[in-house]
Amino acid sequence: MEKQIGKQSVRFENPPYIVSSAAIVGQKEGEGPYAKFFDEILDDDKAGCESWEEAEGKIQEMAANKALSKAGMENKDIRYIIAGDLLGQLMASSFGLIKLEIPMFGVYGACSTMGESISIASMLVDGGFADNILAITSSHFASAEKQFRFPLGYGNQRKRAATWTVTGSGAVVIASKKMAEKVNMSDKNKVHITGITTGKIVDLGVKDSMNMGACMAPAAGNVIIRNFIDNGRKPEWYDKIITGDLGLVGKDILLDIMRSKGYDIADRYMDCGIEIYSREQNIQAGGSGCGCSATMLAGYILKMLESGKWHRVLFVPTGALLSPVSFNEGDSVPGIAHAVVLECGETEV
Repeated sequence: MEKQIGKQSVRFENPPYIVSSAAIVGQKEGEGPYAKFFDEILDDDKAGCESWEEAEGKIQEMAANKALSKAGMENKDIRYIIAGDLLGQLMASSFGLIKLEIPMFGVYGACSTMGESISIASMLVDGGFADNILAITSSHFASAEKQFRFPLGYGNQRKRAATWTVTGSGAVVIASKKMAEKVNMSDKNKVHITGITTGKIVDLGVKDSMNMGACMAPAAGNVIIRNFIDNGRKPEWYDKIITGDLGLVGKDILLDIMRSKGYDIADRYMDCGIEIYSREQNIQAGGSGCGCSATMLAGYILKMLESGKWHRVLFVPTGALLSPVSFNEGDSVPGIAHAVVLECGETEV
C-alpha cells in the first residue's frame, strides 16, 4: 500500500486507534453548551497553583493521568509523549509532564498543535516505532493574555473579531491495533486515524493579532482542499469537517475561500471555537488556543464518532504563528493548519 498520497497527505497502512481521551477545562468552558462532555471542570482556574503558567502545566498533568486511567494503562505502557502549548519554550508541557517520566517530543504549531501531535504520533505507530503514544496539549486564558496581548489588570477593550483563549487540556492515547484489542475495544467504537494532511505555512499579510480567524482561515482552506485533491475526495465523503478555532470571522472567510475553489462545505462544517462557548458568554468571535480543539476532540468529537452519529470526520486544528517578538516588530501573522482523518467502525481505509 502506498502511504504517501499526493503532495501533502499520508494514508496509513495500519491505522492507529484512539483508545482513550480526556478533557479538563476551566470554569468558563464549564458554563458553555458542551459541559457534560468534559471529564472534569475546574472550580479554580489556578488549579491550586501559585501562577497561571503553573496551573496550565497542572491541567496538562491532570488530562494525561485521566487519559491513561481511562485506557487502563500506566506510565510505563506509553512509549512517547508528543506535547506542546502556547507558552514560551513549551513551559506548560515541560513542567506539567515532568513527573510522568515518559520520553517526550515537544512540538509547536500554535493552536494547531493537537493536529500536529496526533499526526506525528500516528506516523510513529503506523511505522511500528511505538505501540502507545500520548498526544496532549493545553492553553490557559490568563497565561495567553499575559504573553500575547495585555495584562488582565489593564482592562483593555476587546475587539469584536477577538477570540477568547480556552482554559483546558485535551489528551488522547493513540495505540496500535494489537494494543487496541488488548483493551477490548469493539469494532463499533474503534476510532481509527486513517490519514493525515500536513499543512503549509500560509501568510497573506494580515497583521491584526486580535483577528486570528482572518490569519488562519487561508491555511485551513489550503489544507482542506489539499486533503480532497490528494485523496480524490469530495466534501460529502465526510460527515463533518471541523476546524480548530477560526471563530465567527474566520468561518465566513473559510467558507468563501472554499466556494471560490469549487467546494461548498457549509452543510457539514463546524468550528470548535464557535461551539465551545455560548453567544451569551461575551467571548466576541469565539474560543481559541491549543486547548480549544483539543478539549472539543477529547470531550465531544470522539464521542460522536464512537456513538455512531458520525462515521468520518476531517479534524483540522488551526494555528496563528505569532510570538511576542514578531508582534512587537510589526510582522504579519502566518497561519497553519493540520488535517487528521478520523473514522469509526467498518470504514474504508
